[in-house]
Order: sequence, then C-alpha cells, then structure tokens
Amino acid sequence: MINPFFGAALLVLCLPGVSPAQVAASTETAAIAASSSTAAVPPPQHGVHISGWGAGSVKTRRRLIGDIKAAGLNTVVIALKEYDGIMFVPGVPLAKEIGSYARAIPDLPGMVKEFHDAGLYTVGRIALFKDDTLARRKPELAVHRPDGSLWLDKKCAWADPYRKEVWQYNIDIASRAVAAGFDEIQFDYIRFPADGDVKNCRYSKKDRSKQTDAADLVAFLDFARTTLKPMGAKLSIAIFGLTTTANDGMGIGQHLDAMGSQVDYVSPMMYPSHYHKGEYGIPDPNRDPYKTIHLGLREASDKLGGEIWRLRPYLQDFSLFGVHYGPDKVKAQILAAQRMGVNSWILWNPQNRYTWSAIPKEEKNETH
Repeated sequence: MINPFFGAALLVLCLPGVSPAQVAASTETAAIAASSSTAAVPPPQHGVHISGWGAGSVKTRRRLIGDIKAAGLNTVVIALKEYDGIMFVPGVPLAKEIGSYARAIPDLPGMVKEFHDAGLYTVGRIALFKDDTLARRKPELAVHRPDGSLWLDKKCAWADPYRKEVWQYNIDIASRAVAAGFDEIQFDYIRFPADGDVKNCRYSKKDRSKQTDAADLVAFLDFARTTLKPMGAKLSIAIFGLTTTANDGMGIGQHLDAMGSQVDYVSPMMYPSHYHKGEYGIPDPNRDPYKTIHLGLREASDKLGGEIWRLRPYLQDFSLFGVHYGPDKVKAQILAAQRMGVNSWILWNPQNRYTWSAIPKEEKNETH
C-alpha cells in the first residue's frame, strides 16, 4: 500500500507553483505528525455535507450514498437546523410553539440507519445563535438594538448567546438527534454576530466584553458536553477559517484552543472564496486554494495541543465570485491539508453537487 503522505507529495508535484523542495519539507512535516499518533487516534474522516432536504429525500439520499461510497468516503454531515431557524428534528416542545419544525426528514431514525448500513459515520449539524425564527417569535430571547427593537444581521435576527433558554432549546434538538442514532453533533454559528452594525448589538448581559463572549461560548460547549456525552455522542464545532491563525477571538468570541478543548473535532470553514484579498499575503485566495489552505493550517495544530488529528476542515466544492472550482482546485485543498498533516476533511456544496473526481485515489479509505 502506498504511504498516503508520500503519495500525496507525488500528486502535489503536478500542481502549479509547487517546487520539489516544498514537497519534501511539507512531506516531512506530515510524516512527523503521523509518527506522533497513537493507537487511540481514530481513522481519518473524509466526507461531504448534505442539506436536510437532500438527506430527507429517499431518491436523493440513495443517489448520494452511491456516489459517496464509490468515492471512498466514510462520513456525512447532515444539516438538522439552519440559520433561518428552521429545523428537522421532531418532538421539541419549543419548536412546536414557534413553528420552527419542518418535515424535511420524515423518518429521522430510518434515515440515520440507512447511512449507517452503508458504513457511514453520521454528523448532525445544528446552527446555534443565528436563528431568525426563534429570535422573531421569541423576541425576549433575541439580540436587540439600543431602542429595544430586533437587531438584524442584514435580514436575519439573532438569538442571544447569553440566554440559557437558547442553550436549552438547541440541546433539546441535539439530544433528540442523538437518540435517533447520530454519531456526532456539530454546532455551527457558535459565535456572536460579525456583520452589520454590531456596535449596536445589545445582550441580556449588560457588562459583556470580548472576554465574557469567549467564556460564554466555552460554557455552552461545557453544558453540551455534560449533556450529550453520556448519551454516547461525539461533539464538534464549525468555526471561522481564520481562527486557525488568529488569537484575538476575531470579535465573535471564537478561540480555537479554548473551544477545541471541549469537543472531539474542530471544523474551520476554510473556503478560499471567503478570505479577503491579501490574506496570508496571497493576492487572491479564491484563485489560490492550495496556498490558502496550506498557510491557513500552519498554526492550527499548536492550538489543539498538537492533536492535529482533531482538525477536520470544511473545504470548498462550489464556485463563487467568478472563480470556477473544478477537480484541480478541490483536489488542491485536500492535498494542501494532507501535506500539513491534516488528514480529515469535509467538502461543502450547498446544492449537494460534489466533484467526486477530485478525491485523490490515496484519500479513499475503508469505512468505519
């Protein structure tokens, strides 16, 4: 069997702008990371994200399962609650009260079983505090403006991350998903607002600060861990891509090291199209996905205490801002991550349309 690190290095030689010296140096880095692993380290996870509506459709689900298996992947992330607040897990009392439940997945346990029968590890993604439905229908739980009106992120209202009722609502959703068979719960939008006139955000905590924001997110994760871990679930977070290198919480409370200590896996959303021009000294990150991922992951291992195997970044498999993402650009991200010793990843396409041919042969592995 080909050593995946050296196999990746040979494939990287085919990428433009990558010298043999760079390949050798980064392959050595990956080899060191591999040699430090232990028997307790789980096998790499390679997967795709699927919308709740896509996963809930029997026809779409079975087509995707066939494609996923043919590509050699072993993981699926399924959206269970989106930032508009609509969610797909039945039986949550507050969801019934505010009308946030949609029957996109008619048989949740049956759907999970079908993915398990195909040998796939299942992750349920829950968008937390960007929750337009909860905020509008329970305004007492929302982020407000100084005049008491709802604060809006462009068009969406936010739930107040300091309100324990908001915490409990999302944990109620998560616990029912675990009971339906999900192996892992992933929390997305686990942050404070980043866009719009955030200086006018008002929370239930009057003396809030950057420090209390960061502490609040960690406290939520501690609450989630205490509740969900006894049920047998693993936990993960989807966070801003720049948290891999930033140390200031980015104004949204996200510190990779502190938050990462509470969960099993960390998934920075490293879509090159979402990085500003000039980030990491790259003129246009969207046109240089290999370098963007490579540089974006350079400090992430240290933030996780050297446990680089817990990094499972989201990678871009969609086109945006005039740059087409075909097999070369998708493959470049996978190989850049692997060269940094990051061997787990999730591809994201909001329409469930994946570039299966982009998955390198070395990346295909046995399922769980």
